[in-house]
Amino acid sequence: MAMKHSQNEVGGEKSIGNIIADAHKLTPAQVEAVVALQRAKGLKFGEAAVELGYVKREDVLWALSQQFHYPYAADGRNNISAELVVATAPFDSAAEFFRDIRSSLLSGPFGAKNAPLALAVCSPDSGDGKTFFAANLAAAFSQLDGRTLLIDADMRTPRLHELFGIGSGTSGLSGILSGRSETNVIRPIDALPSLYVLPVGVVPPNPLELAQRNAFDMLLSEVIMKFDYVIVDTPAAVHGADARVIAAKCGAAVAVARKGVTQAAALNTLVTQLQKACPAFAGTILNDYA
Repeated sequence: MAMKHSQNEVGGEKSIGNIIADAHKLTPAQVEAVVALQRAKGLKFGEAAVELGYVKREDVLWALSQQFHYPYAADGRNNISAELVVATAPFDSAAEFFRDIRSSLLSGPFGAKNAPLALAVCSPDSGDGKTFFAANLAAAFSQLDGRTLLIDADMRTPRLHELFGIGSGTSGLSGILSGRSETNVIRPIDALPSLYVLPVGVVPPNPLELAQRNAFDMLLSEVIMKFDYVIVDTPAAVHGADARVIAAKCGAAVAVARKGVTQAAALNTLVTQLQKACPAFAGTILNDYA
């Protein structure tokens, strides 16, 4: 008589064991072997199945995402970069770091009901992990109810299009601000159904001037009304005044510093500038991950 795996369906929801067994067409004998190892070593069903070689770790993550209705983009699929740890490794410590930051922001800038705003992500220099942080924070917000928009306003060294597999020559923010494009250039991200990205598009010769235009204020007002959360990646402060100009327009900002990389003096200067320019400066984030 074939053994049933120990993680039964509850309230009509499939267990992780059922999801794995069904998706990978495990035979009754294989399920019995998984359950036996699970009991012998005190493992979870997925861990035992991986140890026996029936599935891969990525398959277990996918099954968990199905069980909890949690968006998951396996590394290398859907044109999503492995740097997007919230999407590609949603149960790892790095992803938990971004969920923790998300919770803090929900009780801070994004928790003020009568103060619609966007969050500018700033850093003193290139290499501080600002874009990595902005992309993963946006992915974390997209896993809540509501819609999240990530704007690439780094019109000097844009990189978000690379992380999300968006063509670099497509229309984007620079086209909107120069009057050549409409807001319909905002891109949905298939792997994360509640996340949308507005890429830079063509890198302009006058990024600061475009950031200072009233068209940027109008764009932010429009998207803040249409999206639940708006996160804006900015140029590193070393490139000029762009970051603080954009932060002032957004209404809220965080500064990202990278352990062992960011210079303390440069960080202190940026924080002072953001505190003066931005109505809601949310603090400094120490990036240990990238």
